[in-house]
Amino acid sequence: MSQHTQALTEFLAGLTYEQIPNQVLARTEDLFLDWLASALASQGAHPIPLFERYAEKMGPADGPAHIFVSGKGSSAYFAALVNGASSHLVEQDDLHNSSVLHPATVVFPAALAAAQDLGKSGRELLLASVAGYEAGIRIGEFLGRSHYRIFHTTATVGTLAAAVAVGKLLDFDQAQFTNLLGSAGTQAAGLWEFLRDAADSKQLHTAKAAADGLLAAYLTAEGLTGAKNILEGDQGMAAGMSSDADPSKLSDRLGSRWALVETSFKFHASCRHTHPAADALLELMQREGLRAEEIRSVTARVHQGAIDVLGRVTVPQTVHQAKFSMGTVLGLIAVHGKAGLPEFHTLALTDEAVSAFRDKVSMVLDPEVDGAYPARWLGRVTLETTDGRTLQAAVDDPKGDPGNTLSRAELEDKFRRLVQFSGARSADEAGQLIERVWRLRDTNDLSVLA
Repeated sequence: MSQHTQALTEFLAGLTYEQIPNQVLARTEDLFLDWLASALASQGAHPIPLFERYAEKMGPADGPAHIFVSGKGSSAYFAALVNGASSHLVEQDDLHNSSVLHPATVVFPAALAAAQDLGKSGRELLLASVAGYEAGIRIGEFLGRSHYRIFHTTATVGTLAAAVAVGKLLDFDQAQFTNLLGSAGTQAAGLWEFLRDAADSKQLHTAKAAADGLLAAYLTAEGLTGAKNILEGDQGMAAGMSSDADPSKLSDRLGSRWALVETSFKFHASCRHTHPAADALLELMQREGLRAEEIRSVTARVHQGAIDVLGRVTVPQTVHQAKFSMGTVLGLIAVHGKAGLPEFHTLALTDEAVSAFRDKVSMVLDPEVDGAYPARWLGRVTLETTDGRTLQAAVDDPKGDPGNTLSRAELEDKFRRLVQFSGARSADEAGQLIERVWRLRDTNDLSVLA
């Protein structure tokens, strides 16, 4: 085992609730509420009922862990599976920039399911979640940009992040965390090819990451061993999944840099790679008083990661695929001023004005934007108007980023909007859930989160 992996596992084993700064605990509560909104927003939407039926067929009829979209109890494994799938469908879950990881959709499903199964408190859930975020973000940064080009980092690294969170609930020591990473890492999988076909694999990715992370932790508790050097070994994850791995990222400022607070919230209901350009276009149109019909063309100047992911989608065939279409997202912004869940579900595929605008949009690689990525996601757009003007706009901190974050009032509003969209909870029930999340630190019985 290398010094960097050893430093990471020692940190995870030694981390206590008392060591975590108050601002980190508060942000963890914020992220948890944001995750819960995403999980509830997908109720009834394809393909989530498929995961529910699988859990009903293969799992127990009841159990201590809660599946939010169905309201039913199940085992920790199947609750993590379904909640992992449901919270990654509407494209409103969080993102950590430099790791290109969506931590919430893998960490919280596994951690909450295990915490409910094991009878843990809210404080123990928060501690476990922080551990999962801190480990997952660093492992994502370690694997680098080359990993993300082929592999869906939230699927691969997410398996380890989920495992770490559950391992913390099980009070693992350093040796157990080492074995845990080995068993989680050898299961890590998830490829971007699904985008070409508008396939449902993205939800399978997060479902399996959360459930497989939990599986690795529970088996480690029973004594299962795993590869000691799964991250950096000659036949480990970096060897097979990266060409630019940086082991020093694994131990980067452990205990002083709280990577969790660097996580961004999603404002638009689309792939995060579209957000910087969407914000820049919106700012430019408002600044110049432009209407969509006055715009002849738009060029989004982007990083290579955006081209790798969004370039696969030309004419979207499904609502979910539309969220990975730069032209569709900018079309919704230009024509309707927003790209939220209602706009995607009622306008993205059917509004002729949006489709016409989509054809005006192109992406080009911008050296400045690419050089800043993934640490920063810069928004740069250039447009030509129908009267011959060339206009530009730049956004350095897209809405939701740490430098332009969402307040608790904005997070509560987002929660209510997402829950109202799916009808998963009434307005009163939504308010009660919000209050329960804000009281997590004083909660001893996590069954109230149902």
